Amino acid sequence: TFFPATLTLPAGGSATFFCNISMESDSSSEYSLNWYKETNHTHAQKIAEISWKTPPVMTGKYLLTNHTPSFKIKILNLQQNDSGSYYCGLINFFEYHKVMESNRSHLIVTAAPEKINATDEPDMEEGKPLDHIKTILLSILLQAGAVVLLVFGYLIVMYRRGGVKKPPSENVPVNEDKPPVVSVSTVDYGVLEFQCNPCPHIPPEIRLADQTEYATIIFPEKKPVTPE
Repeated sequence: TFFPATLTLPAGGSATFFCNISMESDSSSEYSLNWYKETNHTHAQKIAEISWKTPPVMTGKYLLTNHTPSFKIKILNLQQNDSGSYYCGLINFFEYHKVMESNRSHLIVTAAPEKINATDEPDMEEGKPLDHIKTILLSILLQAGAVVLLVFGYLIVMYRRGGVKKPPSENVPVNEDKPPVVSVSTVDYGVLEFQCNPCPHIPPEIRLADQTEYATIIFPEKKPVTPE
């Protein structure tokens, strides 16, 4: 008998089949067990062989193990071209033309699964972290908006109260070019009476003729305040 009847495995893995034999004659009989692969149910190809006294043996792609009356074959590094039907055949050396074949088992090798990169993870797994990040960003934006509104309101209140100081650039007085001060002199004519000490009595014939005296008086810009 040959089992399991069907195996479906991905490429890159391994497949294990078992072949059980039943010897009606003496257990000391010498025999050989062949393993076959059949493609398209037409062409059978011998892929391995093991005898009754062979220890576990590795033949390239196949690992054979003797557990009389059960024999195991392990097909390594499966490829899609390994798909097909497998069976075993028993050859008994003491019985003339004693050849027995087992039933067929089917192996189907599928394509290897694609590796999922960290960037190609499903959106469902990323949903929770993304939602968490969005919540944090929204909270930060709301807090920043509240602070801006508070500062803006404070500035408006202080401005209305006149407590807002102008920037230094606005406090600098504007340098206006003042016109130069022009001193204007004025001329005023008047009669000045000079008082002198009482003059001794002089006869008219001795008196000198009247004389007129002129004087130029320059006053400062700011006239002094006098009682008169």
